[in-house]
Amino acid sequence: MAGVQAPVMGQVADMIQRSPGTISLGQGVAHYGPPQVVVQRVQAFIETPRAHGYGYGIGREDLRAAFRHKLQSENHLEGDFEVVVTAGSNMAFFQSLLAITDPGDEVILLAPYYFNHEMAVGIADCKAVVVQLGADFIPDPEVIRAHITARTRAVVTVSPNNPTGVVYPPPLLRAISELCAAHGIYHISDEAYEYFVFDGTEHYSPGASPGASEHTISLYSLSKSYGMAGWRLGCMAIPAHLLPAVKKIQDTNVICAALSSQRAALAALEVGAAYCRGYLRGLDAVRTMVLKALTALDSRIQVAASHGAFYVFMNLDTRLDSVAVCARLIREHRVAVIPGSTFGHNKPSLRIAYGNLEKDAVAEGMDRLCQGLRAIL
Repeated sequence: MAGVQAPVMGQVADMIQRSPGTISLGQGVAHYGPPQVVVQRVQAFIETPRAHGYGYGIGREDLRAAFRHKLQSENHLEGDFEVVVTAGSNMAFFQSLLAITDPGDEVILLAPYYFNHEMAVGIADCKAVVVQLGADFIPDPEVIRAHITARTRAVVTVSPNNPTGVVYPPPLLRAISELCAAHGIYHISDEAYEYFVFDGTEHYSPGASPGASEHTISLYSLSKSYGMAGWRLGCMAIPAHLLPAVKKIQDTNVICAALSSQRAALAALEVGAAYCRGYLRGLDAVRTMVLKALTALDSRIQVAASHGAFYVFMNLDTRLDSVAVCARLIREHRVAVIPGSTFGHNKPSLRIAYGNLEKDAVAEGMDRLCQGLRAIL
């Protein structure tokens, strides 16, 4: 555990606390809450005796059926897969590692990676094999292939991507799926931001690739799309042969996702994806504003194309490290972002999250950020 990096959000929160009035463009959550019917259903549910006992380990049957319908109709998953309800997709990822690895096995992460994935690999006593991506942050299957060894157990993709906002094209995800199948390893696909796509880009689920159900672990979350981060509810679609292992892990780890959260999830799925998509136009306007502000800065800042999630990632031409830049932005300019180093990126860089605040607050935060970058770099 001593070798696992500390959670960056807590570190940034500590710095913010020492600088009152700081605007945070760091936390990766949606600024809206869940549909009102979610709250109403949960309020009614907790008045019943069954709300206070244990539930079936891998989830309510009606909720699993609702997730399966969503995955088949929206994501076009096919084949022999099982649905497991989890306390968020972070837990689903960690359970996936425990189900498919032995200590010392390798898991390929594409950098910039989602930092909790790298932390989980370390906690599972495995080795993160980090593949640094190029300036466009698009993976190359042949580069991934070169990093596969006899100890490799999985390749992890996140699309739409946290932290870059990049959306991987369907042919690329199919190629990675085929690569995993050819080498007898798993493809873990984190799709927490599946609905957050802009500029006509398309989200593609690798589990929809031909024959993918035998080697694909797909992770989903209600945290972002339905504004339910605090409810801790998601699901995983796994090959059927992994279900016995996952049942053991989930029963030991959490027994079951909270029954009130499961009831909330069922209500959210009944409302459907149109709820999230109703916020996309507003988010797109904020995204456009953020990108416009950053492109007006000088050439020492290179901004990645961001067509998904609610993140913008930028490289900085500076001798300062990412953490030092973030600390100065908070201390001197009262605006918080996340250092790129925590995502395993090997250049000075920052991640901006623009989904957690209303437009006016983001605009003020961007003014402070741009002024700060001009002063610091």
